[in-house]
Amino acid sequence: MTKYIRSFFLVLIVVISILMILLGALSLIHDVPYWFVKIMDFPRLQYLIISLICLITLLFIKRKWTITYVLIVLGLLFSILIQSLKIGPYLLGKKVVPDVQIQEKERFSVKIIIANVLMTNRSSDEFLKLINKNEPHVVLAMEVNDWWVKELSILEESFPYKMEYPLDNAYGLLLYSKLPLTNPEIKFLKHSDVPSFHATMTLPGGEEFSFHGIHPVAPFPSAKYPDNVGEEELALHKVGALVAKETIPSVVAGDFNDVSWSKTTRFFEDQGDLKNVRLGRGLYNTFNAESLVMRWPLDHFFVTEEFRVKEFKRLEKIGSDHFPLMAEFVLPSSD
Repeated sequence: MTKYIRSFFLVLIVVISILMILLGALSLIHDVPYWFVKIMDFPRLQYLIISLICLITLLFIKRKWTITYVLIVLGLLFSILIQSLKIGPYLLGKKVVPDVQIQEKERFSVKIIIANVLMTNRSSDEFLKLINKNEPHVVLAMEVNDWWVKELSILEESFPYKMEYPLDNAYGLLLYSKLPLTNPEIKFLKHSDVPSFHATMTLPGGEEFSFHGIHPVAPFPSAKYPDNVGEEELALHKVGALVAKETIPSVVAGDFNDVSWSKTTRFFEDQGDLKNVRLGRGLYNTFNAESLVMRWPLDHFFVTEEFRVKEFKRLEKIGSDHFPLMAEFVLPSSD
């Protein structure tokens, strides 16, 4: 009986190993207009962990080696290499946005919270408690409808500047700011019913930076909400082009509905000469907050080279399927 159990377990490991090898190879394909191929780019940490488990298990339980098993081991090593190259810079790489140094003279720090609150979530009190606890200067809430706008209106007492565009299609936006907003503008970069927020924010010392709050649509198909199935994601490209033309420091933040190692996000990053705050700090997986296993980073902060990071962390649950994300930035003095 033990022999049969061992044989079954070996076959199971082989099947999973082959699946990891195939998924690892398919995740390298970027130019195929199929949503499920793009989704394969998301769970790279999961691919890495499962591939490592399969490799160790095979090396431990396999006694007689054939060319087939050698090829499977080589395939697993290939898969592990692919995933390590993709997520390694986040865990072990250099911080492309440096930490604030003690000797740097601070002009002002700006603390920003971004949160996909989930339109059907009714735990607005949890979100308000989180805001009161962390005392941000700017709050960007996504997936807001009229109910959420009403629930968060109490923030107007401490956040005198606001932009809002509530929607019932899961792409409404709401921005609260303690910093004055100049030239606030709502753009529709790809879909006529998917807004993005753009404004210049002024610090107490008079310094300005450009803020772009975005929530591009998800890549998977939906009969209820806007999607990009079979189409190129142009919203991120357009934001990158906007940032490239700006002459002041810029922050781009929001739920990208995409991981930061994807081809689309990397093109946006290069186009706007932006820096990914996560690099060198960790993955900070923000979705799915309702799963302990299937999580990946969909909510992001990208900044231009002028900024330094004072604090960066994932915040606690607020009843949404996303964790909120908070970053505090400093513009060092050039004196």
